[in-house]
Amino acid sequence: MKALALKLVGALLFLTAVAMWLSRAPDWPVESLVARWAPPPSDFIDVKGQLVHLRDVGPRDDPEPLLLIHGTSASLHTWEGWVKRLSTQHRVISFDLPGFGLTGPSANADYRGDTYARFVLDLMDQLKVQRFAIAGNSLGGEVAWRTALLAPERVTRLILVAAAGPDFQSESVPIGFLLARVPLLNRLGEWMLPRPLVVASVHKVYGDPSKVDAALVDRFYELTLREGNRRALVQRLQQNRRGQDAERIRELKLPTLILWGGRDRLVPLSVGRQFEQDIAGSELVVFDGLGHVPQEEDPARSVPPVQAFLQR
Repeated sequence: MKALALKLVGALLFLTAVAMWLSRAPDWPVESLVARWAPPPSDFIDVKGQLVHLRDVGPRDDPEPLLLIHGTSASLHTWEGWVKRLSTQHRVISFDLPGFGLTGPSANADYRGDTYARFVLDLMDQLKVQRFAIAGNSLGGEVAWRTALLAPERVTRLILVAAAGPDFQSESVPIGFLLARVPLLNRLGEWMLPRPLVVASVHKVYGDPSKVDAALVDRFYELTLREGNRRALVQRLQQNRRGQDAERIRELKLPTLILWGGRDRLVPLSVGRQFEQDIAGSELVVFDGLGHVPQEEDPARSVPPVQAFLQR
């Protein structure tokens, strides 16, 4: 009996080792990803020593361009549907935040909200854009409202898409985020990345998981492997303080549009209603059936309120 138990343990350890070997995924140098994920109109610019992946499209004479900021573990690609529709009338700037996408990790490993907001202002200074509207999803939404607080004379309009801000309890969290918070496991994650884990994580943020296809998973998988991004994700999650400075949201005094997916299980709709309550004159639009990334899941449905808002 004891011999059988030892054989079973040995077999389990062997299968675990095989699974880990098959899931091995070393970092990829950024050069290996550029051809696929940064075709024109992508560009790279230096912002105080950080090489930033961005796209800057639309009419160059637009007096108030629109800046789009993605969420945790995402990239500028999440806005492609919006950019296609908005750039016919507006100058639209999207970029990969430090720690994500092709921009990659920050040299100082500081991924706090106000640090990101100051980085946004440095980016716009580099582009010589003085006044602009700003939209952000999830973490990007937090960066957007913090930027508006830091530079109210520069930010003209604010669009919050399932934004972080007030404290909340998630109904469902992508498994990749959960593992990144666990000591030791998050270190293993720096050289392992099972593709099914990425699939499961993306499913969590869509209202309709059937919309998640292989190309979408490829994007998240490969950009996560960009050298340094996995360690940056762990550092970002360690530095995050949910609800920090939420009381300052009431200080916002600019036109604000709030967009939310009715099936958002990561940042619940109650957070959107709190934003609406805290920001005087703001407007909340809810998309039934959509999840945490309505701009990506259904751009044709989520962009019309934005178009109307920008034209007022």
